[in-house]
This record gives sequence, structure tokens and C-alpha cells, in this order.
Amino acid sequence: MTATAANAQFWQCAPYAREISGIQIHGNANTWWGKAAGRYERGNTPKVGAVLSFRSTNRMRVGHVAMVSQIVSDREVLLTHANWSRRGGVERNVRAIDVSDAGDWSLVKVWYAPQGGLGTSNYPTNGFIYGDRLDGGEPMMVDNADDEADETRLANLAIASAAAVPVRGAVTVGESTVGN
Repeated sequence: MTATAANAQFWQCAPYAREISGIQIHGNANTWWGKAAGRYERGNTPKVGAVLSFRSTNRMRVGHVAMVSQIVSDREVLLTHANWSRRGGVERNVRAIDVSDAGDWSLVKVWYAPQGGLGTSNYPTNGFIYGDRLDGGEPMMVDNADDEADETRLANLAIASAAAVPVRGAVTVGESTVGN
């Protein structure tokens, strides 16, 4: 018999991205771009708190979504996401680079822990979904009439943060883990 920490959770990318970004879109990751139309601004410029929407591929049939946690340069960001390097796991502040010819973030490489660096695959993306933000800081809390829902969301964020573990081969800078 194995003991599991009370705060351990198996995360899919979409529910995790929704929790940490405040962008309230439901469904598989490959539906987020279309569902964001008319509800959220979309574009091809990274912004902290925005969600990068990955297109479906043969290897990634339901797409992927990841939140931008830091902008390093015009062609490099750090992502926080779930269910990428290890099934159900959370990774914070991992490197993603724009490898598109046009520099429009339509094709990216993403840190992949088992390789200890950027993976060998290029992933097509739709672009960035921008959430409603109060002041450019932390993601805005969704305006719920029910205070209990806000408390649940905060508890989920605490669980998500506790479940996030540094990725092997990453370096710790301050309190964040950065893939190199």
C-alpha cells in the first residue's frame, strides 16, 4: 500500500490553465481558441498571464494550453502548465521558444524534462488568449456571487502550487524554476 499526499492531484492542462490564469474556458485544449473568440482578446504577442493555445497534432490530438508566467525576450517565454513532461504533473516556469519563420509564435519548442532541455518536436499554435487582468499582476479572480466558489478556487491554486515540483535539469532562480 502506498501513501499519497493529501494535496496530490492529477492535472490535465485545460483545468490547470483555467485555475491559474483565470480564463474561464471549458473543454479540451483544442477548443479553447475557438471558444475564446468574442469572449477574450486573442493575438500573437506573449503577455504574462495569457494562455498559449496549441493546435491539435497527430501526437497531441486534444491540443494543449499553457500559461505564460514570464517573458524572457521577443522569442522566448517561460510557461507554467500541466500534463506535458510527465502525465498529470505540473511544471512551472519552463522554457518555450518561438521557432516560426515569421516570429509570430505560430510554431514553438517547449522544455521537455525527460530530455533535460527543449524537445526535438516543433508544436503549431493558434496564439495567445488574453485574460481580463486588473493591473498586469496576478490573474484576476473571477467575479462569483458565491464566496465559497472563490475559496475553492484559492484552495485549488494552493494545491496546484504545492503539486508543482522543479523539473530535473532546471535551475532555480529566486523562487522560480527555470529550464535552461
